Amino acid sequence: MFTVEQRDALRVRMLKLAQDDERVVAGAAVGSLAVGTGDRFSDLDLTFAIADGVPLTKVLGDWTRTLTEELEAVQLADLEAGPTIYRVFLLPDALQFDLSMTPATEFRPAGPRFQLLFGETAEDEPEAGSRPPGRLFIPTPAVAADILGWGVIYALHARACIERGRVWQAEHYVGAVRDHALSLACVHRGLPAVQARGYDQLPPETLARLDRAHVGSLEPDALRGALAASVLGLLNEGAEADLPDADVVTHRLAELHEVIKG
Repeated sequence: MFTVEQRDALRVRMLKLAQDDERVVAGAAVGSLAVGTGDRFSDLDLTFAIADGVPLTKVLGDWTRTLTEELEAVQLADLEAGPTIYRVFLLPDALQFDLSMTPATEFRPAGPRFQLLFGETAEDEPEAGSRPPGRLFIPTPAVAADILGWGVIYALHARACIERGRVWQAEHYVGAVRDHALSLACVHRGLPAVQARGYDQLPPETLARLDRAHVGSLEPDALRGALAASVLGLLNEGAEADLPDADVVTHRLAELHEVIKG
């Protein structure tokens, strides 16, 4: 697992990249680390304002090349929320980095966990009621690469929740990893993945591999065992589907699934 020093070094590297990029006009830390409530399991969340007239996708693409070529990052998933684009990366030692970019005219705190690091936020406030309420679930397209990426993200969240003693939240995320493994198996075999419609049509040997992925109790060891089985199932399906970077992800998540193989 990554160390706090590795996470801090990545933060310094990303802020230096932002300062050297004239298209980036402001930056902030978000999430638990922004308000001093993070711990050694917290991932790194940074958000940046992009100058007016500059396409977010262009800057995000350039930064993605830097992260993948220089820091060995693997792109896991993208999410668009209003004017903001989020991109999640997995770095060596299972360090998750959440990068987001927003046009400068729309750059403002989306919640209380926001620490401005340089530049300015938008001066005007959004109109009342313009920010939609949060969703209970993040929609995942029925596309193999997206299913694998979100499954990895949920696996990392589950591990952190177990270690923090947030057992009900951990159980939720373990179930999400298992469902993404089953959904990926469906997509790979041409079965419907939406709302678990194809689960019961999967081959018996595929389902058997996930027998131990069900959470039997909220005891930490039971949660860890179910998480390991879910992660192993997810990664096996990613490998069978021959998804890009599946082998790299498998290596970086070894801590989460080796207990089952051993």
